[in-house]
Amino acid sequence: MSEHELAALGAAESEVLNIVWELKEATVQQIWEKLPPDRPIASATVQTMLRRLRDKGYVKSRVAGKAHVFSPAIQRERVISKTVGDLVGRFFGGDAVPLVLHLAKSRSIDKEDLKRLQHLLKNNPPKGEK
Repeated sequence: MSEHELAALGAAESEVLNIVWELKEATVQQIWEKLPPDRPIASATVQTMLRRLRDKGYVKSRVAGKAHVFSPAIQRERVISKTVGDLVGRFFGGDAVPLVLHLAKSRSIDKEDLKRLQHLLKNNPPKGEK
């Protein structure tokens, strides 16, 4: 499945997918148990979300005894790239700078984050500047 074919994810699906990435391989029960205690989601709902994620190509499953074991079918970085790319395209006309400026203003950026950004800019100059 190409990056452009990735189906959109809902908030709950993203939450479950993040748990699958964290655990690398898990049953519905194990994934359900990793949800925050303040998220009253039934195990059957988690199972439905996992089926949807499998149908969308985000996770894969295998049968182990009576349980289905789910694992990532796609790398987190690829999903982040697609999701952020869609966001930048829809809200910022394809220009990522306003997004970065917004994040810098609205989130606290510590010295270590600034160093990482400076390193990134130094090693990846804007197109046309080398």
